[in-house]
Amino acid sequence: MSKKKGPQALSTIAIHGGAETRHAGDPVVAPLVQSVNYVQEVGTGAGLKYTRYGNTPNAERIQKRIAMLEGAEASIVLSSGMGATACAMLALLRPGDHLLASAYIYGGTHRLLTEEFNRHGIDVTLVDPFEPRAWRKRLRKETRAIFVESPVNPTCRVLDLRPISYLTKEVGLALVVDSTFASPVNFRPIEHGADVVIHSATKYLNGHHDVLSGVVAGTESYIQEVLQKEMVWGQTPDPFALWLLERGLKTIDVRVRRQNDNAMRIAHWCSDRKEIKRVHYPGLSDHPDHEIARAMLDGFGGMIALELSGGGKATDKFLRRLKLITHAASLGGVDSLICEPRYTSHAAMSSEERARIGIPDGFLRLSIGIEDADDIIADIEQALK
Repeated sequence: MSKKKGPQALSTIAIHGGAETRHAGDPVVAPLVQSVNYVQEVGTGAGLKYTRYGNTPNAERIQKRIAMLEGAEASIVLSSGMGATACAMLALLRPGDHLLASAYIYGGTHRLLTEEFNRHGIDVTLVDPFEPRAWRKRLRKETRAIFVESPVNPTCRVLDLRPISYLTKEVGLALVVDSTFASPVNFRPIEHGADVVIHSATKYLNGHHDVLSGVVAGTESYIQEVLQKEMVWGQTPDPFALWLLERGLKTIDVRVRRQNDNAMRIAHWCSDRKEIKRVHYPGLSDHPDHEIARAMLDGFGGMIALELSGGGKATDKFLRRLKLITHAASLGGVDSLICEPRYTSHAAMSSEERARIGIPDGFLRLSIGIEDADDIIADIEQALK
């Protein structure tokens, strides 16, 4: 069953949240309004609508809906996940500020924090989130926020937000969580003490590999700050992307639940194969964060990581033999995809840097789709032989 969010369940909100009352003759499917600008009243700036301002019909409807799914006051949709992360953090931080960030993060985010933020005068300390008292030890008087990703891309580690949120509430910091791997179906960080939630909406929110977009959710006043960054940095998506995102979002509940079920079956099957050295999936009892995942998540997700027994050479052969599963970057869609993070999401990091956060060469990230689980298993099996 879909988890209740107040009077309505998530699956219902995903279809109807934020929609206006319809009348006879209205379209059942909300129309695409493919216009950049709108007629403005003479003599006033009030009510000005413009696509880059994020306040056009397709934008406002989907932003209300995503906020409802996350349990946030407001949300804003941007043109990419990286755009969402950049604008979200720049709305919180100023030159001279200090950010504590998990070392276990997406490669693009790692580059943003360690390279670009330094140029803006923002100091960033990467923290091992699994080290006891790591966050408190590295606090400074200039620290303004803590940034984490959970579940982690691509290692599928799961962080316990409870002690982190206790700390941020105690000392008055913002807790920012990238929840892309989970989606609001499996995890709503605000319920666990987070202040800001970020998604690459390209992934599970859209779910069809045909839209590039990102989302930030939080308080109304904070989202207004993000909006100012979005407008200045030109990170607003076009109306068609927003319309496609709304279309994909309607099926998020059934898609993600199917992906949860498929991934659990496939992870168990892979665990019994001698050709596979290690399976990383939080739904497995031997996963290091299994108990945390049980406490934090409503579903263990559609992402699995694999390490083959034969190392890099075996990985190359395996990838070339796959027929159903597509070798491609990205994740969270209806099609099953597989990639090597060393060549995609974490390509900008050195082999040593990747190894330190649990991504050895030959490490595979598998995004489970909604195909029949037996067919996915059969494809993995024939590729292993």
